[in-house]
Amino acid sequence: MAQLSPTMEEGKLIEWKVAEGDAVAQGDVVAEIETDKANMDVEALGGGVLRKIVVQAGATVPVGALIGVIAAPDESIDALLAEAKAAGGAGPAEGPEGGPADGPADVPAEVPAPEPAAPAPAEASGPSEPAAGTGQPVAATPEPAAAAGGRIKASPVARRMAAESGIVLAGLAGSGPGGRIVKADIEAALAAGPIVAPSPAPAATPAPAPAPTLVAPAPGLEDRVEEASQMRKAIARRLGQSIGPVPHFFLTTEVDMGRALELRADLNARFADGKIGVTDLLLKATAEALNRHAGVNASWEENAIRYHGAVHLGIAVALEEGLITPVLRDAGRKGLRQISVETRDLIARTRARKLAPEEYQGGTFSVSNLGMFEIDQFTAIINPPEAGILAIGQTVEKPVAVNGQVFVRKRMRVTMSCDHRVIDGATGAAFLGAFKAMLENPLEMIL
Repeated sequence: MAQLSPTMEEGKLIEWKVAEGDAVAQGDVVAEIETDKANMDVEALGGGVLRKIVVQAGATVPVGALIGVIAAPDESIDALLAEAKAAGGAGPAEGPEGGPADGPADVPAEVPAPEPAAPAPAEASGPSEPAAGTGQPVAATPEPAAAAGGRIKASPVARRMAAESGIVLAGLAGSGPGGRIVKADIEAALAAGPIVAPSPAPAATPAPAPAPTLVAPAPGLEDRVEEASQMRKAIARRLGQSIGPVPHFFLTTEVDMGRALELRADLNARFADGKIGVTDLLLKATAEALNRHAGVNASWEENAIRYHGAVHLGIAVALEEGLITPVLRDAGRKGLRQISVETRDLIARTRARKLAPEEYQGGTFSVSNLGMFEIDQFTAIINPPEAGILAIGQTVEKPVAVNGQVFVRKRMRVTMSCDHRVIDGATGAAFLGAFKAMLENPLEMIL
């Protein structure tokens, strides 16, 4: 299990892209992994044959654990599997018949174990026929496919092909190891015609069940426990590192958004090739305010403060399973339209879980906007090692007194969370004042 992000401690194997016995080249995508930030492809570090799948799809294992073995077709991998098991790793995964399948892929397991309760969710999660991808035929005498217990031995590929084409596995003789039905047997059956299933033995009449003594809970009221996603686990770790050790304090102000929204409407009417969003205005104002108040664009490092030369804005994006903060690079040097285009692309790829690691690392300040959810005001937790984050509420019409007269204005509440080790009250207030001034006089941030 590769460490695909600096904060990744474990990964969930979503899907194998290749099957046991398949030939792979260096750089081929062999699996998809769910990290704490995104779903990412894992590439083969060398060429050979996928000799062993150690971790099946759906399993979660720590970084560094053995998940599979790529080796030469005739290379012994027994010592490697034994070493991984002795080190406390995942150990060998079950073979195609439920038992360990040590050694080359074309050697069947000697002692079959019970069939797993449910098939793996993806075809690539189980081993395929022994010589897949090698171009070498398997010399084997067809044997009955049913084992002593009546279970039919067949590769996952063969089972899928049979289900899709209506072939009945019970009527086939397998040419694979131990009489296992493989892909070639299904293809031969399709060419020969339909297979008739044997008549099943009459089922024994079950004994009547005893009358229940307890009343079952009403449907829908049972507890439900789900394993936390890698993203949710990372959020739990990160917030524990932030709200405790980082001394937060909060500053709140209210912004008149009338002029900013008028500017947005004018720009969108003038340029039809891309719409400017409210979040784009907020990001632009934040970046300009950070350019003018470098003391806020900083991070605490043990006994020192790092003042960042560039403004890299984190944009909090809510997903169903958690929150991730893609980073808009060099926001302090970009115009409003460029910020709009790049932000739209970042958010779309964040929701599709297609971000590269460098796209959600290295932020210097963050913005979280919950206005679209009709939230008036909230406080956000700082994302270490950043020293601040803005929490944006919705824009609402409200009566406001101006020079003794009451007007209905569009107002928005903003709360800044500050790391007091880096930002003092006056420093944070000056930054927040600049942010407010640019939104209330938006020509300042586009000149």
